[in-house]
This record gives sequence, structure tokens and C-alpha cells, in this order.
Amino acid sequence: MAQDTDARSADDMVAEADTGARNPSSRWQANLIIGTCIVWSLFQLYIASKVPGVLAQATGMNIFANIVAQARFVHLAFAIMLATLAFPLFKTSPKDRIPAYDWALVILGVASCLYLVVFRFQIADRPGLWSTSDIVMSSIGMMVLMIAVYRSLGLPLVIIASTFVAFAFFGGYSEWAREITNYGGASLSKALGHYWMQTEGVFGVALGVSTSMIFLFVLFGALLDRAGGGGWFIKVAIALLGALRGGPAKASVLSSMLTGMISGSSISNTVTTGTFTIPLMKRIGFPAEKAGAVEVASSTNGQLTPPVMGAAAFLMVEYVNIPYIDVVKHAFLPAVISYIALLYIVHLEALKMQMQGLKKAGRHIGPALILILFLSGFIFLGVCTYAMILLRALLDGFMAESVYGALVIVAVLYLVLVYFASRYPDVSMDENDGPLEAPRLTPTLIGGAYFSLPIFILVWNLMVRTDNLDRLSPSLSAFWATIFMIIVALTHRPLKAFFRGGGISAATTQGWRDFIDGLILGARNMIGIGVATGAAGIIVGTISLTGAHQVIGQVVELVAGGNIWILLILVAVMSLILGMGLPTTANYIVVSSLMAPVILSVGAQAGYIFPLIAVHLFVFYFGILADDTPPVGLAAYAAAAISRGDPIKTGVQGFAYDIRTALLPFLFIFNTDLLLIDVGFAKAILVFFISLIAMLLFAAATQGYFISKSRKWESAALLFIAFMLFRPDFFLDQISERYTTAQGPAALALMEATPEGKEVRITVQGPDFDTAKVRPVTIVLPSAGAGTLDAEGLLVLEEGDKLLIDEPFGGSDAIQPISGQEFDYYGDSPVEIVKVEIENDRMPKELFFIPALLLLAGLVLIQRGRATQPAF
Repeated sequence: MAQDTDARSADDMVAEADTGARNPSSRWQANLIIGTCIVWSLFQLYIASKVPGVLAQATGMNIFANIVAQARFVHLAFAIMLATLAFPLFKTSPKDRIPAYDWALVILGVASCLYLVVFRFQIADRPGLWSTSDIVMSSIGMMVLMIAVYRSLGLPLVIIASTFVAFAFFGGYSEWAREITNYGGASLSKALGHYWMQTEGVFGVALGVSTSMIFLFVLFGALLDRAGGGGWFIKVAIALLGALRGGPAKASVLSSMLTGMISGSSISNTVTTGTFTIPLMKRIGFPAEKAGAVEVASSTNGQLTPPVMGAAAFLMVEYVNIPYIDVVKHAFLPAVISYIALLYIVHLEALKMQMQGLKKAGRHIGPALILILFLSGFIFLGVCTYAMILLRALLDGFMAESVYGALVIVAVLYLVLVYFASRYPDVSMDENDGPLEAPRLTPTLIGGAYFSLPIFILVWNLMVRTDNLDRLSPSLSAFWATIFMIIVALTHRPLKAFFRGGGISAATTQGWRDFIDGLILGARNMIGIGVATGAAGIIVGTISLTGAHQVIGQVVELVAGGNIWILLILVAVMSLILGMGLPTTANYIVVSSLMAPVILSVGAQAGYIFPLIAVHLFVFYFGILADDTPPVGLAAYAAAAISRGDPIKTGVQGFAYDIRTALLPFLFIFNTDLLLIDVGFAKAILVFFISLIAMLLFAAATQGYFISKSRKWESAALLFIAFMLFRPDFFLDQISERYTTAQGPAALALMEATPEGKEVRITVQGPDFDTAKVRPVTIVLPSAGAGTLDAEGLLVLEEGDKLLIDEPFGGSDAIQPISGQEFDYYGDSPVEIVKVEIENDRMPKELFFIPALLLLAGLVLIQRGRATQPAF
């Protein structure tokens, strides 16, 4: 009974944070909220399909197709309406009815959004010349949006967005800010028009991505969960890992990873899996705080895991301007390493507390067999993928340009999987006060294997490309996966009833109920994301209007004093602070808009050329870690509500488990091999295993336990070995110069002697265009011998020992950091090349893995003699 109360309180927390805590007693009001959710979900499916074009062509009415172009306005109208109806404004506001002031806010909010749809032609005729009605509606829209953000997400994002709005209006009065940004202020008309009437602010890129991509992925996850896929993930994880030492905790990690891959919220992820895994962890001996902390660390890491990454992956596509497949590739290795390390931390905790796993009927699966199953699972998926590609190639003539052949293959495969599933009992969640037993793997795995088919379709469409088959866009991939998930939700229960020879009427009814519940849950999960991306657009709009990020950059740069390590630590701390209380999407938009440019600019001045994706992942990681960081860590509060532990202690312990995740950004920003940037397949395998060993050793050092309890010097040795494996180039730099450096005329001779195609690092120094302060910046150009500079349109004049640069016009993106917008070429101080660097041919840095592994072997021999229990 107590457990039911805990689950309800956790569900209430999810409702307050994600889906809305209001539950009207009036039937028509409750039905209005439900009906709006259903209509919103159906609208999103409608605009993602070809139906609008077909209807417009069939009826001759362009409105059916034109609404697609206006979809982001309608999207925000739905989000504001549901935020107002589903979330009480204050804690004292009624939760059993919708008060009159909320009806007024609904009307005003929806009207201000649809105003842009109804009067779009008149607005287009007066760009920048906003009328009184434009300003009035913009003012109303901004205020109602802020109220919707406050009621659904709390104060943090409201405060941040309001600060930027205040800067837009009053920043021009600050002489210091004017000197940095050259921003002289904006009138009410100009600012509100920029925020609301154009696609530079609220209705910008972030809301566009929310409309076209994020909603479909969230809806897909909601349908999968309501159909039973979420429960299947948890049961498979418990069946696979539950019988191991500390098994429920390991199952929590695995199930959170699986659900987190397609979830848009660490809080709902915590409750979905934690409701079942946290009580099991407590029953085998985990303290309440540690049980909650394991779930928190697992669930927050789920937001870092491809393919969805809490919906931030699709925003990265827009902000970093690289293909989606590249975002997934770069984010994959750190996420996998982080999760395996968390499994190892949980294992060490179980060893320290001498825990056992769950009892299990049938054959016992040991760690070695699980590892084999894990690796063979990847191999099996690869074989299936290539088999599908081969089959697709063989049927290419038959399938031609249509998808009917693929549909037939998928339908047959689905029916086969459902048939085999019908031979086993349905996968269901056990009572938490039942026997401490893990289910058998085979019936559990086969009993819901068909749930993996929509995920396979999603990943296939996103990632697979052949000579005759292109990858689909993320939005189209999510659309087809969602359509198939709807089919699964509607049919899997009736089909199993049919194969079992039972009645299908009740099963069909339950299937429709799952479908409707999935539509409702998908829309409710999107309320916070919808209003958050709109509010985050205010921040992006302010930056484009005022250059406000330069002010933050100036402050951080001043505090860091040009030291790149101090800078990265400051940015990490600020990302943690900015990320507190924000959903994943808004979190990423805020931290990437404010912090990423700082790292890029200050890094370039210090001589570091960081890849843009590495910088964005750096700030994103720390923004996500805010979900378990006290005092605001919402995921920690949700886990504590289930475990009945202290939320602050749960958050602190969760962050302690996540130290390994906090380490990763500092590693991959310097060692981009971890992000698989310019890394071949063979080297990728080596990087994976070496990085995994290093991360496990770091985890062992932080836990004070390896094969046995570690002495202090042994923990220090583990940290040293981990560092040597992660950063072998640091040790190589100590014995061999990385670059050949030349200055003045000798620099030109060095460039001339450099083989074509090799990277040339050029450090340029000159007065900043805005502040007139002399600063350095480093750029990287491909060598073209003596014509390296000419190829980029750079004219260099020799003046004694100096190489002066004329203002460049045109050129590639590589020279933009030294363009006339960055440096003042007509100031008192000249812009000059201060040095040129060419990387030397040195021995492979990987040779330092050998002494590191030898040290590790010695440490293993030392600790084995003190071991009091088997390592597994």
C-alpha cells in the first residue's frame, strides 16, 4: 500500500513537471483537455503526411496544404492552450476546475498565434512596418507565452528569457555593453516585431524543429509505452541482468538506457522505470538514496543517448549544420561508454555491500554469457540489416519507386513475431511486494520482440543508405515509425488473441484504448517542450538582435584570464546552473546559444581549434547533468518520491555516480577520437575498448574499490592509468614537440615547404573590431604550398620581420575568424601573422597504451591477493 502511495506521488510529480496536474471534475472540461490533446497529435500526423497535398489537389482548396507552412503557429497555439488548461497557475489555484482567468488566457494566447495565420498576407506586405494591432498581439502573445512557461516549467526559463528581453530594451543604455556589442537599443515596435512577427524569435528554428520533428518522436515514444513496449524493456533488462550481483540496479541502468533512447524527459524516464526497479533495489539491500540515485543517473544519461537524445539531436542538426547521422555518430561512443561505466559502478557498489541478485528459474546466465549475448546482439542486428539491404536489392526491380514491397516484408515479419509471442504469456509488470525472482529471458524476449520492429524501422530509415535507397529525413523517419507503431498498438492484442483461439473483441477495445492513450500522452508530454522552444526562441532572437552572447563571453573570458581549463570549468558550472529546471530541448538551446560561442572564441584565441559538434556536446552534457544536481534536480525529487529517501541526498549521490559523465566532455573536447571525428573503423574499435577500460578504471578510482578495497595510492594509480589511456598525446607532447613553428618571413618558407593537403595552423593577431583590444586567434588552412594564403584570398605584406595582412574579401569559412567583421584592419595596430605551425611526424601516441596496461596488470596482481570475494 505504501508503495502504491509512493508511485502515485511520483506520478503526481511527473504530472506537475511534464503533463499537467489539473484534473477537472467537470466532465466537459476534462473531455476538452483530452480532446485537444488528441486533435493536436492528429494534426501533427496530418502535416507530416502527404494528406494535405492530396486534399488540396482533390478539392482545389489550398488551405489544406497552406496550413503546413503555418504549422509552427498552430503548434504553439496548441501548446499554450494545453499549458493553460492542464497546469494550474499557482499552487493554490484550483486543480478540479478551470477558472475564468485561464479561459481568458486561452483565448488571448490562441488568438495571438492564429493572428499570424489569418493575417499572414497583410503582414507580409508590411515587413518591419508593424501596425498597432501587430504590436498589441505581439505583446499579448509574449505575456501569455511567459505565463504558460511559468505554469508548466517554473521560474528558471522565465527569468532567463525575461533577462534577455530586458537587455533588448535597456542594453543600449549601458556604455560597457555598447562597446562590446555595438548595440544601441531597440524600440518597442522593433523588438516585439523581431520576437513575434518574424521567424527570428519565438517562431524560429527551435519551434520549427519542435513542430516538424520533436513531436513525432515524442508521440512515437508515448505510443510505444502505452502499447506495452516500455514494460517490455524493463522486463527484458531484469531477465537479462536481474540474477547478477546487484541485478535490479543493473537492470535499472539498462532499462533506463532503452527507454531513454526514445524519451524526451529524464523525469518521466525516472518514474517509468524507477517505479519497478527502485523497490527491487531496496529489497536486495540498496539504501533508499542510492537506489534512487542509480535510477536518476541512468535516466539523465538517457537524454544523452542517440537516436533521440531528449529531442536535442534534431536541434543540433540545425545549430551545428551537419547531417543527423553525423550527430548520432559523434554522440554514440561517449553515451555507450558512460552507460557501461555506470553498470560497473553499480557492480562495485554491490561488491562493497556484498549483495546478491534475484533468484531465477531455469538456466543461470553468467557475466561471460551476458557479454557474449550483448556482443552477438550487435552482430545479429548487423546481419539483419545487411540481410534486409540484400533483400531490398534483390527485390529492387519489383519494388521500384514504391514502398509496397517493403510494407509486405515488414507486415510478414510483424505477423511472424506476434505469432511466436502469442505462444508465451503476455509481458506484464509484477507486483513490487512479490517474490524476488527474475523472469526467464527467452519467453520475456520473444513475448514482446515485435515491439523492436518499429524501432528498427526508425533506425533503418534514419541511418541506412544504399546505391538505390536514400536515408529519410528525421521527420519522415519518425512519421513512418509512428504510423507503424499505431498499427502495432491497435493490432498486437487482437492478433495474439486470434492466434491463441480466444475472443478478439476485448483485445480490440484495449488496442484502441492504448492508441487513444498514446495520442493523449504524446501531446501532454509535448506541452512543456512546445512552450519551452518558443521561450528559448526569445533568447536566440535577442542574440541575433543585440549580440548579447558577446557580453557573457567577455565576462567569462575576463574571469578565465585566457586559461582554457578555467574557461571550460566556468562554462561547465554555468551550463549546470542554466540547465536547472529546464526540459532537455530548452536546456540545449539555452546553454548552446550562450556558452558554445564563448568556448569557440576564447579557445581560438588560446590556439585551440575545437570542432563545433564537440563544443555543443560539451555544454549539452553539463546542461543535462543539472537534472540530478541539487537543489533543483527534478529527476532526483521524482526518484526520492518512489524510494522514500531524502531528495537532496539522492541528488548528491546521483551526481557522484555521474562524475564519470562529467569527465567525458573534458576528454572528448581535447581528444576528438572519442567522437569518432576523422576515425576509421579499425581505429574506432581500438578507441572504444581503450576508452572503455579508462572509464572503468576512473569509476573504480572514484568508488575506492577495484578487485578489492583500494588503498589511496592505488586509487591515485588508477586515475593516472585512466588519464594515460584517455590522453596519450599529453605524454607524447612531453618528449616530442608537436609543431614546427616559424615567425616572420620564415613562416612563408615553412608554408611553401609543407606538403599539399596537410594542415597549416596560422596565428593572427590584431585589434578587435568592437573593442579595439589586440587579441590573437588561430585558424587552420589546408596547405597549398606557396599558394596557401593566395588560395584563401589573403594578401600578405612583408614589413621587416612582420607579416601584415590586408583585409580579406570573400574566402572560405576557415578565414571568417579573421574577417573584417572580427578585426579592425584600419586601426592603429596592424593585423599580422605572428606564427605558423606545422604538425611534426611523430611516433604513434597509442604506444603509451602499453606502459599504461602494464601498470594496470601490476595493480591487478597486487589487489588479487587481498580479494575476499569473486569479482563477479
